[in-house]
Order: sequence, then C-alpha cells, then structure tokens
Amino acid sequence: MPKNSKTVKREIDDEEVTESVKDLLSNEDSCEDSFKKSSLMVGDVPQKERDVEEGSEEEEEEEEEERPAWSSKLQYILAQVGFSVGLGNVWRFPYLCQKNGGGAYLVPYLILLVAIGIPLFFLELAVGQRIRRGSIGVWNYISPRLGGIGFASCLVCFFVALYYNVIIGWSLFYFSQSFQQPLPWHECPLVKNKTNTYVVPECEKSSATTYYWYRVALDISDSISDSGGLNWKMTLCLLIAWTMVCLAMIKGIQSSGKVMYFSSLFPYVVLICFLARAFLLKGSIDGIIHMFTPKLEIMLEPKVWREAATQVFFALGLGFGGVIAFSSYNKRDNNCHFDAVLVSFINFFTSVLATLVVFAVLGFKANIMIDKCVDMNTKKIIEFLGKEINPSLIPHHINFSHVSQEDYEQMTNIIRGVMENDYPRLGLDKCDIKEELNKAVQGTGLAFIAFTEAMTHFPASPFWSVMFFLMLVNLGLGSMFGTIQGILTPIVDTFKVRKEYLTVGCCVLAFFIGLIFVQRSGNYFVAMFDDYSATLPLLIVVLLENIAVAWVYGTDKFFEDLKDMLGFTPYRFYYYMWKFVTPVLLLALLAASIIQLGLSPPSYSAWNQQLAQEQSLSYPPWGLAVCISLVVTAILPVPVVFILRCLNIIDDNAGGLSTVSYKKGRIIKDTACRSREEDEDDASLLNTKTPSEAPSPMPANYRKQNGPPSSADVMLNGSCSTGYIMPNISDIPDMPESDL
Repeated sequence: MPKNSKTVKREIDDEEVTESVKDLLSNEDSCEDSFKKSSLMVGDVPQKERDVEEGSEEEEEEEEEERPAWSSKLQYILAQVGFSVGLGNVWRFPYLCQKNGGGAYLVPYLILLVAIGIPLFFLELAVGQRIRRGSIGVWNYISPRLGGIGFASCLVCFFVALYYNVIIGWSLFYFSQSFQQPLPWHECPLVKNKTNTYVVPECEKSSATTYYWYRVALDISDSISDSGGLNWKMTLCLLIAWTMVCLAMIKGIQSSGKVMYFSSLFPYVVLICFLARAFLLKGSIDGIIHMFTPKLEIMLEPKVWREAATQVFFALGLGFGGVIAFSSYNKRDNNCHFDAVLVSFINFFTSVLATLVVFAVLGFKANIMIDKCVDMNTKKIIEFLGKEINPSLIPHHINFSHVSQEDYEQMTNIIRGVMENDYPRLGLDKCDIKEELNKAVQGTGLAFIAFTEAMTHFPASPFWSVMFFLMLVNLGLGSMFGTIQGILTPIVDTFKVRKEYLTVGCCVLAFFIGLIFVQRSGNYFVAMFDDYSATLPLLIVVLLENIAVAWVYGTDKFFEDLKDMLGFTPYRFYYYMWKFVTPVLLLALLAASIIQLGLSPPSYSAWNQQLAQEQSLSYPPWGLAVCISLVVTAILPVPVVFILRCLNIIDDNAGGLSTVSYKKGRIIKDTACRSREEDEDDASLLNTKTPSEAPSPMPANYRKQNGPPSSADVMLNGSCSTGYIMPNISDIPDMPESDL
C-alpha cells in the first residue's frame, strides 16, 4: 500500500460522509416540501393529540380557504330554508291537515318533528359541517362499506330533479298566461258553427279551470301508454326552467347564494299578502274555523301518524344530500344545533302559514260554490211550487229574489220533514259548506285547479295570479338549488371535476331525459316518479345514515366530535334519539310504507276526455317494470359498494372512492403527483417506528434506502395518495378518541 493510502482512504470516507449528509438534507427538504404540499383530510384535532409539524395549522387554514364558504350566516340560513320549504308546504301539508283531523293533525306532526325531524336534520348538518364534504365523501369517510349511501342520495336527487323542474315549467306557463284580463281560465271557451254557438262539452262537464289545466296546458292523453308526442309549450317552459337553474348554480354557492335572498324571501311576502287579502273575502273565516276544528278521534288512526312522519321526513329534505352539501361550506365552529332547530321550526310555521292561506281561499271558494248551489236549487223549488211542493211550506220571511244559505237550509229541512219519502225525487242538493270544505284536494289539483279557480273571483285577479305563480316558481327554485347541490358537491369533492362543466352537463342531460315529462302523457310520468323514485329509497338512505353514525361510527365518538366542534356537549336527548328512538321509528315507517305499497297495487289517475273526469287505471306491464326499476336503481349503490368493499374488489384507497383509516397520528394526502422513485426515497420518513426507536439522524448511522421498503413501512400508495406518521402509542393516555 502506498505511503499516503491512509490519507486517501480518510478523504474518500469524508466524501462519503459529506455525500450522505447531503442526501439526508435533500431527503429532509423533499419531505418538508411534501408536507407543505399536503393537506389534512380531517377536521380539527384536540391540541393535546396533535403530533404534527409547525406547518399543520397553516395547511388546515389553506384547505379551508380553498373550499368555498357562505358570505354570511343569513345567506346560509336562507339556503337551508329555501331547500326545505318547497311546493309540498303549499299543496301537501294543507291537504294532510284537511284530511287528517284539521287542527288535531298538528299534534302528531309536532311530536314527530321533535322525535324524528330535528334529530336527523341536526345529524346531517353536523356530519356535513365536520367533514366538509358532499354526501359521497361524508359516508365514505364514516364507513367505507356504507359509502354507497352517498351515491344513492345523488341518484335520488337526480330522479327528483327530473320531474320537479317540470312543475316549475308548469308554473312558468301559468305565470306567462296571467297577464290577461280576464284570465284565460276564467270561463269555458265557446265553439261556433254555422248554426249556433255552444260551450265545449269537456269544459261544460267539468269546470273552466279543470278544462284549461288538462286540455289547454297539458293537452293530456287518455293513458300513459298513449304518449301523444311532445307538448311544445311545456317543452319550451322546461328549457327555460333548466336554463334558470343552470345559470344560478354554475358558480356554486357564490351564484346560488345571492339568488337565495329573493327566492327564499319572496314566497313569504306573497303568503302574507294573500292571507291579508283572503281575510277580507266572504267565507274565509269559515275555512279557517274548519281548519282549526279538531277531529280528535282521527288522531288514533295509525295512518295519520304514518302520513305525518312521512311529511316531516320530506319537508326537511332529509336524505337528499342537499342539507349535507350546504352545511359543508360552513366554518367548523358554526353552531349547527341552533341552525337545525331554527330551520325546522321555520319550516313548520311556513307550513301553518301556507295552510291558513289555502283554507282561507278555499273557504271563500266554498262560499261561492254554495251560493251557486243555492241559486240552482232555489230555481228548482220555484218550479215545484204548487205541483210537488205546497207553497204553505215556505216560510213567509223568505224572499226568492235573494235566498241566503241559512234560508235555503231552513226551507229544505221543512220540505224534507213533510215529504220524507218523496224528498229524494225532488233532486235538491244539500249545499252544505262543511261538505264542500271536506273535498280534499292536493298537489297540482290544488295549485292549478282549486286555487286558480278561487283567484278568478278575486278583484284584480291577474295581479294575484302573477304573484301566486311567481311564488310557486321561487319555491320550486329554492328546492331545486338544494337538490342540484346534492348532486354537484359530492361529485366535485370526490372526482375533482370542474364545477362549471359538471353543472352544464348535468342540466343538459336532465333536460333531454325530462322530455318524457312534457309529452302529452307526461303528467302520468310525473306522478310515477313522485310515488316511486324517492319515498322508499330515501327512507332506506336516512335509516342507514342513522345506523352509520349511531352504531357503526359510535354515538359516543360523535358526541366527542360535536363537543369539539360546537364548544359544548349537545343535550343527552339526541344521544338516545340517534341510538334508539329514530332507528326504530324509521324502521316502523319503512315497514308501514312497504305494507301500504303492497296493499295498494300501482295505479295512476288518468283524465278521461269523454267523461271529463279522472279515473284510476292500472299501470301496463312496462309501467310496473319502470316503477320497480326506479326503486331498485335508487338504492342499488348501497349493496353494490358494500359487496365490493367486503370482497376487496375496491381498495379503500382506490380512485374517487378513496377513504382514510383515521387513527391517532398525522394523516396527510398528497395534492401533487409524485414519481415512484420519489415515493421510494421518502419511504424512510413514513414508517410506524416511534421517535425513540427510529435511527439517529447522524451521518454515521444513516443509510440511503435504494431498495423497496419493508412491509412494516407505511408508504405513499401510488403517485397521489395518503401517508401516515404515527406517534408512540404507549405515550398516549387512554381516553375516548374520535375517528373524526
């Protein structure tokens, strides 16, 4: 060996050490950069459990800055109110109140609102605000095997949006036709021929507003099998409706939030104006009294409680994903419990306000119908005088030029008492206002026929018609915004697509599919989708949501998360509701709904042009297949995702369905794609060894890892994935830990 060999060897060793130090520093820098590029996938963790670097708080703040947020608390509340308060509050709740005991119906409704509505609404608000994702991300986060709940919610939202926007299109058509004096549905049209002029038979057998709805607006066919081609007027209205939704939603909550100031508040202005005007009309008080007169015996029927529970369920928009989507744009420390109670009671009082308006207007309409009935039957009595009826039976104070309802009732009671056996032969109607008010009308029949007919008798009827249908448009749009948000937010969060492109694509696709609803038979498809696309699937979705949080994730853990998020522990009431009461009630409601569907075979109300009346028809075989497929398709993602997860066909960290195993430690997700070589270089920094067990970062003990990491290492999975840094488990005291 040469004389200076030791010196050369020492220099070579120094170079190797220097290179090793450089490699170490380079590796540490790249690791630091990767942490800077990473973002926390969980919410706030208690300070004593954070074992993270100094940049973690900045990363979390950066994530919150990247996600859109409501410009104000008022905007958020209006969005939730606009979504929950919809057309059902105006035409479904009054019908149920009228049908199920008047004021007595409010008792079971309030009880079930507290037992089912508020707890489940609070649950959806809380998970959305805590996890800050749409429905797909939220339920994939809670339990990957139940990740199909989010996809089911999106499908139900899409089905509902398809036909719900058609109703907005109908309202737009009536709105456009309201700028006329008199209104076009004021009276039956006349047909002229060479010899005489006569009323259209279909209109004469029904009424002017009924004829206008079925023949002029819908131009309806006789059955669902007879499509009849497209109704061009309704096709144009549907296109306008989808254009309005698309423009309002294209920028997300930044654009739709501003629209909410008008679409959510304007209906209240109209309802209050209608109520004030209705109180000045003859007979409105009769309608209000009829509404608040309780029929307590009806409250004991199970059907009343089932229908009240269903109405509570759908009134708040549970299961659609819109509630979760809206709340995901909140700050994590927002008091969502206050929001849940506030929005629930605003919804309830809106339903009561709408019911007051409807009953007041229907009371006015009932008085008009009774006056017509009295006039018609008085003419019959005059014809029968001296023949079938003895003139001495008529009280002397009655003036036949103006017979009141009380006078007519007195006359008929006397005639009935004397001519007991022959009275039915006279064909005199009873003309009872209570019977007229008991004629239950709901849905489109209430809005486009009964209410529309009442408005024709209003002074300045075109003004009130414009206001009413503009209110329906705004109520519909408010609910549509939440429904579409329940589709867009989960997909954008999960698959990282451009919101603008997704919004336009969704609206265009929905418009073309929605053309089936603007055929001449389209009204029958609206009824089909309304009956079968949402009811059962949503009940199953919300039941699974409740089970996922209360039993899979754990109510105790969820309470810890709420305490951390809200700053206080919610009432123990919610603990028992979520864990025991609401699952049992939802199971009972689901069973009752399935039994109800089984007892009443699928059918629809078809308009018979010859008889000028509705008749119940059974669905054809293909119609039954569509009904079944709607229910199955909507709920199919739940078992599919569950099976794929159980069989490990879908990896927990695969693609858009990725999830994270949330335990104590540092959870990061790369936002920048990295090469496999870089992943392998950094693998040494992402292992499960505790700081005390880790090699000393001294150059003498450092060895660059060029080979594949061991199985004990937890490394970045793929090029864009999730990493983990675990603290020493033995150093962490035993305490309840939140997966969130």
